[in-house]
Amino acid sequence: MTIACINRIGTAVPEHDVHKAFINFVEQRLPDHKAKLLFRRMAQRAEIDHRYSTLKPHEDPTTALDNEGFYQAEQFADTTRRMARFETHAVDLAEKAVDALGLGDEKGAVSHLVVTSCTGFTAPGLDQQLTERLRLNPSIERTMIGFMGCAAAVNALKAANHIVRSEPSAKVLVVNLELCTLHLQETADLEENLSALLFGDGCAACLVSAESEGIALQDFRVVTIPDTRDLITWRIGEAGFVMNLSGEVPRRIARALSHEAGRNDDQGILWGQQQHEFDLWAVHAGGRTILDAVEQGFDLAPDALKWSRSVLRDFGNMSSATIMFVLQRILQQAAPASKGLGMAFGPGLAAETFRFNIAG
Repeated sequence: MTIACINRIGTAVPEHDVHKAFINFVEQRLPDHKAKLLFRRMAQRAEIDHRYSTLKPHEDPTTALDNEGFYQAEQFADTTRRMARFETHAVDLAEKAVDALGLGDEKGAVSHLVVTSCTGFTAPGLDQQLTERLRLNPSIERTMIGFMGCAAAVNALKAANHIVRSEPSAKVLVVNLELCTLHLQETADLEENLSALLFGDGCAACLVSAESEGIALQDFRVVTIPDTRDLITWRIGEAGFVMNLSGEVPRRIARALSHEAGRNDDQGILWGQQQHEFDLWAVHAGGRTILDAVEQGFDLAPDALKWSRSVLRDFGNMSSATIMFVLQRILQQAAPASKGLGMAFGPGLAAETFRFNIAG
């Protein structure tokens, strides 16, 4: 049977680091001293040092978050303006990530393009914009995967895997692009601001083919945690997309994974294996508490999620692009023949998982 491999991964983020500016901006808008202290303490505990945006921070956090007035006090941009910015800036960042792959002459051999995003919509879409910008074959087969949240990259890999297995000569370009900072909400609610504190912009691109090089994809499995459909929601509002990220998510994940870790059948997330049988853990860096929940639920060693924690520290949560940043670091450092488990969580509450190994 043909085995699909992620041959290489390229990543890119915008130039503007907005993490500290966001913290200062939110502190100015919280209603009282107690809320400001709590927000500052939680920001320090988030284990995030940097998050990037297409928006340049404003010098004065009392008036606006950015210097274009996109997030000006009492005048946050509406959805129309946010989508216009996505249409003009998303393709630039995506091109940067694809350029990082260093495809060169191989670009002409790309037969399929799979794009994921849940932070912007336009037609013609990012898939068509990229095809034109990169001068790909105009008859390339294109697939758009939208609004599946942080777990969408796993679905994109799943699609690429199916394509390569059915067409062994295929070369699939997968692009995960998210401009999360386009969806900040104007609110003084502490919990909503703490959720926004997690997210940054980023893009990952990878090439998937039957060439035995890079990360070999083994199999995929999705598990939906019962009675959790309202814990993560993502809806289109008048002022951008509105997220609900319940504080219950980490606890429910930890409890569900603890149950899965105790199963000894082949129908669970671990495919009947034990935790110690996996050398590598590629877990979506959704937040410190999410990573803590996975570590606790599977009873992992303290350094098992080191790649995920480093991505969270350096970039924050970039939704669907994040797990690809984690896989990039694993690919750069892991030994050949190492066995791994990939995992990302999205609305549902669904855990999208896959087994893999390092080719070679």
